Amino acid sequence: MEVLYERCCGLDVHKKSVTACFLGPEGKETRSFRTMTRDLLELAGWLVERGCTHVAMESSGVYWKPIFNLLEGLEMTVWVVNARDVQNVPGRKTDMKDAEWLATLLRHGLLRPSYIPDRPQRELRELVRYRRSLIEERAREVSRLQKVLEGANIKLGDVVSDVMGKSARAMLEELAAGETDPARLAERAQGRLQAKREDLVEALRGLMGPHQRELLAMQLEHIGFLEAQIEKLDRAIAERMRPFEAALEAVDEIPGVGRRTAEEVLVETGTDMGVFPTAAHLASWAGLCPGNHESAGKRMSGRTRKGNPYLRRALVEAARAASHTKGTYLAAQYHRLAARRGAKRAAVAVAHTILVIIYHLLKHGTRYRDLGADYFERLNEQTIVRRSVQRLEALGYRVTVEKAA
Repeated sequence: MEVLYERCCGLDVHKKSVTACFLGPEGKETRSFRTMTRDLLELAGWLVERGCTHVAMESSGVYWKPIFNLLEGLEMTVWVVNARDVQNVPGRKTDMKDAEWLATLLRHGLLRPSYIPDRPQRELRELVRYRRSLIEERAREVSRLQKVLEGANIKLGDVVSDVMGKSARAMLEELAAGETDPARLAERAQGRLQAKREDLVEALRGLMGPHQRELLAMQLEHIGFLEAQIEKLDRAIAERMRPFEAALEAVDEIPGVGRRTAEEVLVETGTDMGVFPTAAHLASWAGLCPGNHESAGKRMSGRTRKGNPYLRRALVEAARAASHTKGTYLAAQYHRLAARRGAKRAAVAVAHTILVIIYHLLKHGTRYRDLGADYFERLNEQTIVRRSVQRLEALGYRVTVEKAA
């Protein structure tokens, strides 16, 4: 096979060690290094001394990140590749053989690099992903709080829509502090909730023990701590996202996509769509396109492939939010597909559509223009008219169709 890169190296990365195999005109050389910073700097110096131009390693957990951070600033191309694409011969697996196999595939141009954004975007990704983790943890803690309330026969969730709302939270804080009179607790209701005072009195009449009050107080404190951390991350992310304000505003115009969702999408994809040749490439990378599994001319499955889980999750949430909007193209698409294929498949299909829209908005610098809820009716107007006439004629009616002026 043709040699594309004369001086290249394959790295088999583990938690405590890195095995490097260098291939060059002089031959093969293999060494092992530890993963401490001093040892990784020694690895970098060893590669520079040999004039290495290309390095490849598998995307094994998070262990590739410190090596990538050290090598990306040097005059060499660093590739992180999918482990699925570099499977070796079964039964002949050692760290040295894995590193040599990586170097051999790289040398002959048989590897495909994964999309790794620049360092500022990677740092922003970590902040946004951690915020998502805290938001999910807050939701879990609220569920635990509701279990404690149910155990004490406090039915506050049956009356208020959000047990963490301002009024409900004030009631829970007094309840945790030792207040037992339902009427006094119900006095904390504000706004439209005041009209439900009688229902609140009945809902707050329970049997809460000392241990449940202690649990409730700890859970409220934990939720408050998580909210403070989320607000802190919001400020840090907003500061770093200032250069991309125009892109955020463009993506935020899509139905179902809010500010946080737009931030989650942009930190995963970036704003430069030049790294993805087409919208189909981006959808495939995100795991939002049908999979290919065909044998003997028979299509086995169209299950979506694995992609970027953070991007996929954000877009599916946006798709479900878009399905509740009124008079939009995305809502019409969702309900049209959900009737035939089910809600989950419809959500994935709408998420794919949203991603394609984002691709074109960012690539061409345009603004979102909704096609309207009647888009599919206008697209198949003649078919709809013909089928409607046929159904009426089958019932015994004589139909004359004339288009209104």
